[in-house]
Amino acid sequence: MNLYDISNLQLAYAFIPTLLALIIFYRWTAGLGNASYAVGRMLLQLLLIGYALAYIFETEHPLVVLGVLTVMLSAAAWISLNSIGKQRKDWLVKAALAIGVVGIAVLILVTQAVVAVEPWYAPNYVIPLAGMIFANTMNAVSLAAERFMSEREDGLAYEDARRRAFKAAMIPVVNSLFAVGLVSLPGMMTGQILSGVSPLIAARYQIVVMSMLFGAAGLSTAWFLAMLRPKTAA
Repeated sequence: MNLYDISNLQLAYAFIPTLLALIIFYRWTAGLGNASYAVGRMLLQLLLIGYALAYIFETEHPLVVLGVLTVMLSAAAWISLNSIGKQRKDWLVKAALAIGVVGIAVLILVTQAVVAVEPWYAPNYVIPLAGMIFANTMNAVSLAAERFMSEREDGLAYEDARRRAFKAAMIPVVNSLFAVGLVSLPGMMTGQILSGVSPLIAARYQIVVMSMLFGAAGLSTAWFLAMLRPKTAA
């Protein structure tokens, strides 16, 4: 089975529901707000990353791959603190450490021990898996940071704020574990099946991915919150 190509016309068909949703968005909210900008940016970003990845996959140079990972990590750390305002600069290094150290450790475990890719920097494996890890940990740290700051501003003790922040940050990941295979087929598994890979093999890969994402989110969030412990706390 071959993966079917998508022409420009066929790609345009995919935007019919998007256009209808934008029309409703405009009529019901008296403006498009960030919705149209988000759609346009999504289109531009994915087209650019498609061309960029095609070049990176052809070069297969470790320094290029490491450079891409550095950019991804930097962006993830910065975006993760979008919602906390004045604390952003103070917490940025902590977020970068939590996302980067945990993310890279999990990435090495998966690519070298589980999948055993050759060479170790194989971009077609390392970059997509790193993207999943960094995006997932970014979201978890973002939720934890926002909730932790809110709880501390309400006067909660560090331990109570940490507990609530960690629980809130893990809700999306836990829900995804419940839903996978029942409510949805994740993108990686769907892509492999469409490419002709056996569903059983695709399921194994998805188990690896879900375990990877849950572990990375939990560990990075826990470390991030631990680094926010006040120096005077016991």
